Amino acid sequence: MLDSLSSLQVSLVAMGGLTVVGVVAYNYWTSRKSTPRLPEPSTDIAQAQAPLLDPTGATEPVLDDDFANLPQPERKPQLDALIDVISTIEVDQPVSGDAALAALPTTRRVGTKLFTVEGCSQLSGEWEVVVPGQRYSAFQAGVQLANRMGALNDIEFSEFVVKTQAFADAVGGTATFSDMLEEVARARELDQFANAHDAQLSVTLCAREAAWSPGYIQQHAARLGFIAGSIPGRMVLPASVPGLPPVLSLVFDMQAALAEDPDLSAVREFSLSLDVPQTAREDQPFDRLREAARLLAQSMDGVVTDGRGQVLADDVLDDIANDLAQLYNALDQRELSAGSPQSRRLFS
Repeated sequence: MLDSLSSLQVSLVAMGGLTVVGVVAYNYWTSRKSTPRLPEPSTDIAQAQAPLLDPTGATEPVLDDDFANLPQPERKPQLDALIDVISTIEVDQPVSGDAALAALPTTRRVGTKLFTVEGCSQLSGEWEVVVPGQRYSAFQAGVQLANRMGALNDIEFSEFVVKTQAFADAVGGTATFSDMLEEVARARELDQFANAHDAQLSVTLCAREAAWSPGYIQQHAARLGFIAGSIPGRMVLPASVPGLPPVLSLVFDMQAALAEDPDLSAVREFSLSLDVPQTAREDQPFDRLREAARLLAQSMDGVVTDGRGQVLADDVLDDIANDLAQLYNALDQRELSAGSPQSRRLFS
């Protein structure tokens, strides 16, 4: 009997020991899983290796002596009959740019649409944005037919007429307006096309096991050419031409980025996104999105998902690429090619 009790006690003690070991192991595992990975202390994010997604190594432009030599966006008049209602303003004699600027309304919006005035340069005969020190032989005012807020409506068209007429009166000009019903109908048709051909793609990278700290994410993204955005928790892959929208955006929890000690903030996912109409097809933004997601998942022990936890396999991404090709073709046929000034304004 004593031997049996001794054996039972030994067994219970052994089982208790195993339970304690199991609890300790479990606590250690959960602790490791919840502790965010930190950036390598020996690697400065600002001195990360050459960007892998862009062989030109595009970086955020800085205002130094070489800035003037950087490629700049092509400077063209903004107004385009394809996406704007345009009113011509004739003047009896040339008007200075200073007087024209003083006559402009305080707000450059008509409802939710962009309102623009351009002048015909007396020297070149070309339409341009009004600037001081120049003289203009005529003007044209315009308002966008549509944007992502919707189509131009009757009230906005009426406001456009009022603002344009006030400007024309101030510069001693005569304004000519198109028919409101025709322009509003044109706006609705353009808005329907835009809604059917708008695309903002996003993939989500989720941590497999250990979470990431903000610094860890920033360090790995910087190696691919991403730079800090204007909003905490956002990074961008800049376009090769300064002033153009970024090719890709990377976004993670803003609260984690703003934490008093970001190293203690555990981030378990972040998104990579692409605004299709804003970026030129030739820049291959979707291919770069796929490659960025693949490289980051590989280096950070993550998995690429659709944001709802479903893993995005290569065949699914191939289908998306094929759909995008058709969308690009439709935009080209409408003379609203992705990345063009007209497309960027329409899809804004």
